[in-house]
Amino acid sequence: MADGLQIAREGDVAIFTLAREDRLNALTPSLLIALREAIEAALAEGARALVLTGAGRAFCSGADLQPDGTDALSPDLGETLAGSYNPLARTLADLPVPLVVAVNGPAVGAGMGFALAGDIVIAAHSAYFQLAFANIGLVPDAGATWMVAKCVGRARTMEMALLGDKISASDAQAMGLIARVVEDGYALEEARALAHRLAKGPTQALGMIRRQVIHALDHDLPASLALEAANQSRAGFTQDFSEAVQAFREKRPATFKGC
Repeated sequence: MADGLQIAREGDVAIFTLAREDRLNALTPSLLIALREAIEAALAEGARALVLTGAGRAFCSGADLQPDGTDALSPDLGETLAGSYNPLARTLADLPVPLVVAVNGPAVGAGMGFALAGDIVIAAHSAYFQLAFANIGLVPDAGATWMVAKCVGRARTMEMALLGDKISASDAQAMGLIARVVEDGYALEEARALAHRLAKGPTQALGMIRRQVIHALDHDLPASLALEAANQSRAGFTQDFSEAVQAFREKRPATFKGC
């Protein structure tokens, strides 16, 4: 276990927990690097679905503004983003397997950005989301500008980013930022159940689906049609598709191997 990060494995599901409870799971460069490396290791070891959550009463309070030692913030915050925040954001965007995020409490600043990187985001009823950057004289990062704007449009994004107000879990769901809201204490349980379900699915197809959706957000219909055709060619040659066809003929559930 890296400092501030807990890692658990449940079969084909890898679970990552931000664990700096005394700092409300505030982010440091070393924590972000450790998380990225742990995700890459889990994928190399065959994980077919991932879960990200926070320990204690918060998901993540954003960047730790008072770190020291090797985690001291660079005078040029752009260097900090380039060295640790952006590499993790790109890793999450490029994942070949589904990511389920359990937001157990406040997701603030960069914590909100990383929470929304999940393919399915589940929030506890009392959780909230906050683009708090303007409140401290900074701008959104960790991909939050792109993610929120794509989800809710210009008007709502401007309101959230310029005012820096809290958005309840229910409001976040209503505006399309997250998928589900559950009773307090059940976000991780639901996320784990979904991750296990996804881990039993056709992994290669699921990975292509998540990348197709991200691609569609920035491309026109002809480009999307072209990518769909290319990916369908790949999916059609997988063992999982062959298994699905055989299972259909035999009138039984398919058993996917992820290959």
